[in-house]
Amino acid sequence: MRLRVGRFAFTVRAVTTMPVNMPDQVNELRYVSTRGSAPELGFEDVMLTGLARDGGLYVPQTWPQLTPTEIEAFSGLPYAQVATRVMELFVGSDIPQDEFSELVEAAYATFSHDAVTPLVELGPDQWLLELFHGPTLAFKDIAMQLLARLMDRTLQHRKARATIVGATSGDTGGAAIEAFAGREAIEIFILHPHGRVSDVQRRQMTTSSAENVHNIAIEGTFDDCQALLKALFNDHERRDRWSLAGVNSINWARIMAQSVYYFVSAVALGAPGRPVNFCVPTGNFGDVFAGYAASRMGLPINRLVIATNVNDILVRALKTGRYEPNKVVATSSPSMDIQVSSNFERLIFEAAGRDGTRVCQLMDTLAGQGGFSLSEDELSSLRGLFSAVTVDETEVENTIRDVARDTGYVCDPHTAVGLAAARRTKSDGAPMVTLSTAHPAKFPDSVEAATGKHPDVPPRLEQRLGADERYTVLENDYGVLTDFIESRASTVSELT
Repeated sequence: MRLRVGRFAFTVRAVTTMPVNMPDQVNELRYVSTRGSAPELGFEDVMLTGLARDGGLYVPQTWPQLTPTEIEAFSGLPYAQVATRVMELFVGSDIPQDEFSELVEAAYATFSHDAVTPLVELGPDQWLLELFHGPTLAFKDIAMQLLARLMDRTLQHRKARATIVGATSGDTGGAAIEAFAGREAIEIFILHPHGRVSDVQRRQMTTSSAENVHNIAIEGTFDDCQALLKALFNDHERRDRWSLAGVNSINWARIMAQSVYYFVSAVALGAPGRPVNFCVPTGNFGDVFAGYAASRMGLPINRLVIATNVNDILVRALKTGRYEPNKVVATSSPSMDIQVSSNFERLIFEAAGRDGTRVCQLMDTLAGQGGFSLSEDELSSLRGLFSAVTVDETEVENTIRDVARDTGYVCDPHTAVGLAAARRTKSDGAPMVTLSTAHPAKFPDSVEAATGKHPDVPPRLEQRLGADERYTVLENDYGVLTDFIESRASTVSELT
């Protein structure tokens, strides 16, 4: 690895091209719903299905395992090779290994940094994992660039079409549109909360000129957008007729892809010989659940720190055992302005001993009574690996300012939430890696308010900011939304 030592950040990079040793035979892996009654599916069907038909989220029937020797062998490998080795365990035989490897290589060739997700040191045992070197300067690119290629490949093989619908609190939409724009077999509809994403985030979505891209600004919050999305997937008649597919983190392929950088960074810092901690700025819980997945696969993680802004439902849930949404508060970290964290259901499924009936009961209680309570055993299970910290707006601004002053490193508000939470977490002697989820240029006003300087704008972003916008504002109404999609959606048919 090449290090640049000094007061400022340095980067750990993969430089060798040693091939990954593939297993002679890939075991078949099936997926089950967190609510227990949806059909078991293979990887490709799970990827295209998104939300299970019983309203649950798909997870692996069993967690694939990597031995310490296999994890240690990742050291020095290029990112795409590690990604192939980790993810092939989830893909199984659905996609031939050589073809899958080519798709992974193509996905990460779009990133501007050779290491894809470089590590940066800010202080003793304090590291940043930069996840924003993809086309839209956000961590969502890491999964989305691959997901688009995998979906496109599967649809072409099946001579099928799909309608993709997604909800975004900021970055998912831009990453999805960048990845899926212009793909012949897909129409893509992205919902975002009107006036509740940054100008840069909005423009990254709304300046696409691709005919298959449809931007919808919902008059409401992200939770409203997410509720509409779930309603669409639970509307089985439309779901089947439109061949509906999802790209939010409810889609297992997103979680699978995001688990890779936990392995890459931990191995660079000495795993499996020593454990690592991760602090994750969290909204919908997908990014931190990917860390849980890596842990279940064998990566030695001491602690996963959930870092939230003042929309702190996850902090309250871990503290009291009561999961109860409050009103969403707009903050400088809009991608985390969420009160209903969809992927938390996956973790509840694990904490409840994979009891789908129990998960159904909790989700029904949430829908009917506005909240639910975890049992002592379930809560104890969560606390064994997870802790959670709330960071308010004042601390976010102070963190951006102090980190820039002390190290020269400029971070965005979401990363600042993570850094502040990491600094408030008691050291256990293991390295703490904070996930840096977005480039500071995506949130220039917040950065300038904290540092007095406007962040540098990368050329790939600057080109998008001046383009014409194209989007439709719709009221928060299911009928209005379905009418809009109806006239534009794909229908189940063969490609000609």
